[in-house]
Amino acid sequence: MSQYKSLSSGGARPTSQAQKTNTQGSSSTMVHKVAVIGAGPSGLTSIKACLDEGMVPTCFESSDDMGGLWKFKAVSEPNRASIYRSLTINISKEMMCYSDFPIPADYPNYMHHSKILTYFRMYAEHFKLLQHIRFQTSVKSVRQRPDFSRTGQWEVVTENRDGQEERHVFDAVICCSGHYTYPNLPLKDFPGIETFEGKYLHSWDYKGPEDMHGKRVVVIGIGNSGGDIAVESSRVGEQVYMSTRRGAWVIRQVSDNGLPVDMKYNTRFVHILFQLLPINILNWIGEKKLNAMYDHTMYALKPKHRLFSQIPVINDDLPLRILSGSVILKPNVKEIRGSTVVFEDGSVVEKVDTIVFATGYNYDFPFFPSNAMYKSGHRIGLYKHVFPPNMEHPTLAVVGFIHALGAIMPQAEMQARWVARVFKGQKKLPSNQAMITAVENDTKEMEKSYITSKLAPLQVDFVTYMDDIAGVIGVRPSLLWLFFTDYPLFKRVLWGPVTAYQYRLMGPGKWEGARKAIFTQFDRMFQPLKTRQLKEEEASITGRLFKLSLTVMAGAASIYYIHVRNPTTIPTLLSKLRPQMI
Repeated sequence: MSQYKSLSSGGARPTSQAQKTNTQGSSSTMVHKVAVIGAGPSGLTSIKACLDEGMVPTCFESSDDMGGLWKFKAVSEPNRASIYRSLTINISKEMMCYSDFPIPADYPNYMHHSKILTYFRMYAEHFKLLQHIRFQTSVKSVRQRPDFSRTGQWEVVTENRDGQEERHVFDAVICCSGHYTYPNLPLKDFPGIETFEGKYLHSWDYKGPEDMHGKRVVVIGIGNSGGDIAVESSRVGEQVYMSTRRGAWVIRQVSDNGLPVDMKYNTRFVHILFQLLPINILNWIGEKKLNAMYDHTMYALKPKHRLFSQIPVINDDLPLRILSGSVILKPNVKEIRGSTVVFEDGSVVEKVDTIVFATGYNYDFPFFPSNAMYKSGHRIGLYKHVFPPNMEHPTLAVVGFIHALGAIMPQAEMQARWVARVFKGQKKLPSNQAMITAVENDTKEMEKSYITSKLAPLQVDFVTYMDDIAGVIGVRPSLLWLFFTDYPLFKRVLWGPVTAYQYRLMGPGKWEGARKAIFTQFDRMFQPLKTRQLKEEEASITGRLFKLSLTVMAGAASIYYIHVRNPTTIPTLLSKLRPQMI
């Protein structure tokens, strides 16, 4: 059990209803009963958010257990996310945990899927979420009620494991079904695949390297799953080839001084640099650092895009496997002839036994009516990646349907906190037209900043997005206020990793343990590594003075940046910020 007491006690909340104002007119709806679809990490935090706001959630989970993607099954099940036996998360524990429930200190920094599932169980038990979940119950359809214009209500049809259907009426619906459910297997793009004499599969079906012993394997795709599968297969296979159209930037989980890479670089100080410096300079700095570890051109990894245009591959082992010759990089596949694979550069690999398609996923919401989703470019257009902008009433939300260089858990939690307050009537959405305009602007901005496609249309910057939603809720930490009122905390918020605890320091849902959690986050990071007693060296006085001077300079820069964006006098700004700390 986590060592920190939570603000919320879990369990059933009072059933008082709150009026929610319709943004399109004077009519209003009352949200009390909420359907949550899916009991994965997004679904669990959505249940909790509803309970925290006094609503009554009912979660429908099609499997027999919670955890979603992180519940390992030896055989992949249709229409469900699937993982392989050895999967370890590539986000460190302090960066992936929920904001008011730290992961135990003795847990490893990069956790195996079994540990992650255990953490979810602890979270669900602590906040008494299990009693709100109906397992082995699939959602077949979600439709607006005939009186939707007046009530904003939805009819949800479910089916239990015995095939019996049941109809329910809910005031609002939160969809948490994820986007790793429907494998993308583009066989038409690989001429001659029907002649292939070996076995081919999607990474969704991959469970381990047991069938790869002594085999010649071609892995198509260089995302995180493709990298993991190529590395694991190369340890037992005769030879592994990795085919990629674009290439990829590869970063290590183990960063400078052995710290987790996200705790080292995902900081507010780095985020401020991204606001102040041209992106080309940041790309040059980042690429130079990565190439100092292993030259991406020499390793045949160098992609066509710049570093910060697409989420990089996180894999410590892949460069070594390439250097040892057990993984060989190849360009895109041109055609397949029996057991021979021909690549676009004319090179040929013969006697291929297995082809693994690590070609991503399609996404779909088959239970929603087509008019419930707004299309924008390659993506389903959601206002701030949560609310359909074309609804008459804001009683439908999608949580966890997003992609950033960061864990889904804190992002989904932030979304759920916002959704619950909108449902409760404590936050209003803009007009439909204003939301549609915002969605279109977001689509243009994403296409400008990132490499987007039908399979990867959802990328956002982790800190920018978290701060944006937190600002709407009223829980974004104020560097300016902390600089003047709590300098020790200011230093940790500025220089330290942007952990979710920062969004519990002030505003709605404030958690009294947040400050302590921030001060002890590196203690929890170090704890599982303390397996031998060694004398620790203290930082030099010169190093401390240097860090202090940088902190003061960064504080001044952040104050200047805030002032430029909002030219309000500091005393006035402080007076506005002070009530948030109460």
